[in-house]
Order: sequence, then C-alpha cells, then structure tokens
Amino acid sequence: MSTPTATRVVADSQAIDLDAAELAARNFLNALNIATDGETMRDTPRRMAKAYAEFFTPRPFELTTFPNDGSYDELVLARAIPFRSVCEHHLLPFFGTATVGYLPDTRILGLSKLARIVEHFALRPQVEERLTKQVADWIAERLQPKGVGVLIEAEHTCMTLRGIRATGATTVTSAMLGRLRADVRTRQEFLAVARG
Repeated sequence: MSTPTATRVVADSQAIDLDAAELAARNFLNALNIATDGETMRDTPRRMAKAYAEFFTPRPFELTTFPNDGSYDELVLARAIPFRSVCEHHLLPFFGTATVGYLPDTRILGLSKLARIVEHFALRPQVEERLTKQVADWIAERLQPKGVGVLIEAEHTCMTLRGIRATGATTVTSAMLGRLRADVRTRQEFLAVARG
C-alpha cells in the first residue's frame, strides 16, 4: 500500500512588529505631505502595516508526496495558477499566473502543492525572474523529478502605473531544469501545454 510523505513548510518565522510598522507608515505618509490625523486617515497607518504583514507572510502548508506506483512518466502540469507579489524595487504589486510542471521520477506531488509553492515564494518582496527560478529549484530539490518547468506571466504595476505607464504590458519568464531543459521536444511540449 502506498503511503504519502508530508513535510511541513513554513516561512521564516521572525516576529512582525506591527506597532513599529504603523509608526513607520505614519511617518512615511506624513513625509509625503499626506495628513493622517483626519477621521478617514487616522487608522490608515495601522491598516497599511497589517496589509503589508499579510502580503509578506505565506501560509504554512504540508508538502505531500506519494510513491509513483504507476510509473507515470508524462508531464504533470498545473496551468494558470494565480499569484500576487510585491516588486522589491518599488514595493508595488505585480500579479499574474504561473504554470508549473514536472516529469515524475519515483514520487509524485499532491497537485494543490504546486499552487502552494508558488504562493510561498511570491509572498515576499520579489523580482519575477527570481520567483520563477525559486519555484523550479525548490521542486527539483524536494521532489527530484526528471525535469521541472515554470512559466510565469505577470503585470508589474511599477511599470504600468508609474514610470513608462505601459498599461497592459506583461512580462514572461521561464525556468527549465532537467529533461525540460535538455530535451527540445519535451521543452516544446511543456510550452505548448502551458500556453494552452
């Protein structure tokens, strides 16, 4: 009988100081000449502190794997996983979808975990390129599949709402490991399925 293996995954557990974050938010807004003493803005610094604390704290999850009893050797892929993150250069949101796939070896992954892994790395100040690689590397290390592919498409509000204001522009990044990198046909299959 096949038994699953589960590992608890948690974010770095440094305590969040909401009082210090609230004071910093108040000072930040005041420095930008935004008054925080009126009725509608009085609690904004506290709400800001709580919102960023939520943005930067991934939920813990169990990484559940199962023996690959059926010797399944084709792509396992989750497409259009929604995610949100915050650009580490401007602390403005970026968001989009991730497609994550792998070629199993001796173990397979609980399917919901593909989305959990994306969330785990997205909920920190990030750049899309690093996020893409972190997801791929983490799956390769923990699952040891024959190959891993990650494709992320995102809109960066630091580019669409400020600066160049390129409304509607998206950025695509990919990371391919193992057979998805080495075998052109397997890579093309992943990209074709990923793009639907």
